[in-house]
Amino acid sequence: MAEGLVALAHRHQFDDAAQQYEASALGMWVFLVTEIMFFGGVFTAYVAYRSAYPGAFGHASEHLDLTLGAINTAVLIASSLTMALAVHASQLGKRSVLLTFLPLTMILGAVFLGIKAVEYADKFHHHLVPGAHFAFAGPDARQAEIFFSLYFAMTGLHALHMVIGLGVLAVLVLQARKGRFGTGYHTPIEIAGLYWHFVDIVWIFLFPLLYLIERHH
Repeated sequence: MAEGLVALAHRHQFDDAAQQYEASALGMWVFLVTEIMFFGGVFTAYVAYRSAYPGAFGHASEHLDLTLGAINTAVLIASSLTMALAVHASQLGKRSVLLTFLPLTMILGAVFLGIKAVEYADKFHHHLVPGAHFAFAGPDARQAEIFFSLYFAMTGLHALHMVIGLGVLAVLVLQARKGRFGTGYHTPIEIAGLYWHFVDIVWIFLFPLLYLIERHH
């Protein structure tokens, strides 16, 4: 097998490797559906409040760093590419390529979280974190606080999913180094890829909703 990878047999509870993959993929898709429902509730709340307070949300959005948000969007799109290349490498049994793109995906994920941490620090510095010390100039401060509450809730949940994804990829890197994956067994890589792409797609929706609101002057 290519580069010495060992193709592992399917687990005993499955008839063959194909059945094992189908069961794993189905399980992940069911999980992602529950995630869509989970994020859907937050998105619905956001849309409702934005419709109620369009001016306040526009003013509040001006305090987000559009450049950093755009950079993070590019970073996650790039991470989706590297993840897809990692999945492809695992399917072909190319261990060295897999061990290149999995860590690269992790690095891009870490860059995203680092930039997000910079954004959060800026909000703390300017007292834009909802709570007793929240400060926002203008008559719509109360509504702006709702915007930032949703901002931190939505981006925080997304960041948490990113952290979980990085943990999963770290485990896969360790397993790949041991030669666990090959042309005959690469299901964990593909399943992790589905999760990673889902998290990236969530951000693709978050970016325009939070950063690209029509500016009101």
